[in-house]
Amino acid sequence: MININDFKKVELRVGTIISVDEFSEAEKPAFKLKIDFGRFGIKQSSAQVTEHYSSDDLLKEQVVAIVNFPPKKIASYTSEVLILGVDGHKGGIMLLVLDKPIQNGAKIS
Repeated sequence: MININDFKKVELRVGTIISVDEFSEAEKPAFKLKIDFGRFGIKQSSAQVTEHYSSDDLLKEQVVAIVNFPPKKIASYTSEVLILGVDGHKGGIMLLVLDKPIQNGAKIS
């Protein structure tokens, strides 16, 4: 079990997806994303969300991500943030998204 101080160490921020590319080198179907986190900069991430989303669906979508995990190498790509999602129906990942727009970089608390 973790306590509130452990949870506070996790930086959850809102960002807008500004670029979506196929990630053909990935072991499982995925996209390469670039996400604008406002004053925290543009970060890249790999997302295995092809079951429920097309590249057009994702472009300009605001997502929630953990921005203070260490970068992770996936094939030839470095994923800098972890986008949050849930196991959806049929096994695909569904993203946590906001119902109203907010400033990029806003902290989830």
